[in-house]
Amino acid sequence: MSQPGLRVAAEILVEGDVQGVGYRNFAQRKALQHGLAGYVMNLRDGKVRVRVEGRREVIEELARDLEKGPPLARVDKLSLTWLPPTGRFASFGIRFAEFDT
Repeated sequence: MSQPGLRVAAEILVEGDVQGVGYRNFAQRKALQHGLAGYVMNLRDGKVRVRVEGRREVIEELARDLEKGPPLARVDKLSLTWLPPTGRFASFGIRFAEFDT
């Protein structure tokens, strides 16, 4: 069990109608509101990847927001994988190309 306030990281994959509907902007706005760092990007297979670092309970709040998505999106599935934090993100941004990370 992790301690409250301990910094962790997660990769969140979102499936459904999540591209071309403002989902990346929504994810960025929510992550910044929560004070999280990382990025969001579209993947070639139609999914959206969110890589995020911050407090575990705050990342869980973000995941709940991402399950809802913006009004035009339809989220069918959200998977969350916990990872060790890297500390390499200063803010939260949108990536416009799929890179191997």
